[in-house]
Amino acid sequence: MATPAFPDEVWDFVFSFLSADADRNAISLVCRAWHRLDRLSRPSLSVANCYSVLPSRALRRFLGLRSVSIKGKPHFADFNLVPDDWGASAIDWVAALAQNCPLLEHLRMKRMVVSDDCLEMISRAFRNFRTLILDTCEGFSTVGLAYIAANCRNLRELNLQENNVEDWSGHWLSHFPENLTSLVSLNIACLDGHVNLSTLERLLRQNPNFETLRLNQAISPDRLATLLRLAPRITDLGTGRFLLNPALSTSSNLESAFASCKNLRSLSGIWDRVPPYLQAILPICHRLTSLNLSYASLQSLDLIKLVSRSSNLRQLWVMDLIEDDGLEAVAANCRYLEDLRVFPSDPYGQVAPPPAAVTERGLVAVAAGCPRLNSVLYFCRQMTNAALEMVAQSRPNLVKFRLCIMEPRVPDYKTGQPLDTGFAAVVESCCGLRRLSMSGLLTNRVFAAIGSFARQLEMLSVAFAGDGDEGLNYVLSGCPRLRKLEIRDCPFGDKALLGNAKKLETMRSLWMSSCLVTIGGCKELARMMPHLSVEAIEETKTGSPEVWPNDALVEKLYVYRTLAGPRQDAPDFVWIL
Repeated sequence: MATPAFPDEVWDFVFSFLSADADRNAISLVCRAWHRLDRLSRPSLSVANCYSVLPSRALRRFLGLRSVSIKGKPHFADFNLVPDDWGASAIDWVAALAQNCPLLEHLRMKRMVVSDDCLEMISRAFRNFRTLILDTCEGFSTVGLAYIAANCRNLRELNLQENNVEDWSGHWLSHFPENLTSLVSLNIACLDGHVNLSTLERLLRQNPNFETLRLNQAISPDRLATLLRLAPRITDLGTGRFLLNPALSTSSNLESAFASCKNLRSLSGIWDRVPPYLQAILPICHRLTSLNLSYASLQSLDLIKLVSRSSNLRQLWVMDLIEDDGLEAVAANCRYLEDLRVFPSDPYGQVAPPPAAVTERGLVAVAAGCPRLNSVLYFCRQMTNAALEMVAQSRPNLVKFRLCIMEPRVPDYKTGQPLDTGFAAVVESCCGLRRLSMSGLLTNRVFAAIGSFARQLEMLSVAFAGDGDEGLNYVLSGCPRLRKLEIRDCPFGDKALLGNAKKLETMRSLWMSSCLVTIGGCKELARMMPHLSVEAIEETKTGSPEVWPNDALVEKLYVYRTLAGPRQDAPDFVWIL
């Protein structure tokens, strides 16, 4: 069908309202003219897998990119299931950006290996560079950060989120120029070493519009009060570590400093048992919309004091030390809560017997009391089908539901039955569910429900679940919008994988570890689907997979769609079939 003969300027204006990559991709397929206009006008690009396309090919297509986001290692790298030296080096992408995107202003990289050379190249290649976000990256040091500070004269945001950084010196901050006035966001919470406080204070004085400041553990509460007075417009604060020091009496100083921050909406910190400092925070809790206490080892009574005064919270991240009583306080006081994450305080079970700090009671209470709740990540040690059914009935608006029971294959602790009916109720009732993580004792019945009802599901993570290939077949033959599938320690093998090979071409990636997939099945999948990269990751076997028996089980399998062909930087333990 021919498109109306409007001038290019009209379509440029229309296209400017389409920010999602999926929408842009769709319009570029309508006709050659729209493909050309999208090529010339697309301002941002998101690459979900750095190996899915050659950097030069992707970046030469779009001539006006100002914002680029790139992801590297598979998501299971966050759980230490991907070997450290698996790959995802950023150097080729950074070099291609430097050559093809002179107008680049914003760059985000996640789970990538970023060297100091990469950071130096970034700092020199883009004259109007404004934002650098490194999320769960590694390979760089404060030397590379010094290049960014010294050379990016228009920098607005430097966000170092959960990175592994070699911290040689806190003096890298002194490389920010004396005349820098554009900085509004600085996150250095992941750095371990000393911070040059006089330089940090200078930065805050020079940049009066500071909005986000996340500090590391080197900042004491008394210096924090000084910093807050220099940043009166701050909206997002990470306090670093609060340690109880009887020699200091800074509670009143902190309280007045917090009170002066009228715009503060987001608060996080690494807090221990520090009741004197909590007194400084309580008066401003009613302003907060986000409270991140995922590294705060506060006890339940202190947490109840906080959440009871935080009536406007939209997001709460907390350790299971909050206990069920604390979650009931959340349900009673935080009516606007949308995102709840409860992390384990003892993830490795070092306390014997393991404490049931939070149970199904707390989850049910929050689901019933928070009508806007749409995202849940919940670590616990016990669950029941009845509780999951109550959650599904209370919150059909759930978009993300991740339940992590700490011990594998734990049944409904009251009935001894699998948790199939509970999770089936979630996928049947929550029609908009896009992300699901399951744990506990599960059979193929729950996978049949997922395949039938999870029509919007995009990402599924399962572990220690199922009782045969049919379970995987249900998921791959259903779930029309599935993009990422992560499986570990499940009895799924070649039959379901090969029987649904074409489905993998519509997905972004499949990860399987400690399953029943064989090297012969992987070879057959690679033969059937030449546009997929099939990686067998074997840290224990030696020699080429060509000499392995076809029925040898594969330790880890990573399958992803690619236009770039086999990658050239695979280490010895990664075999691309």
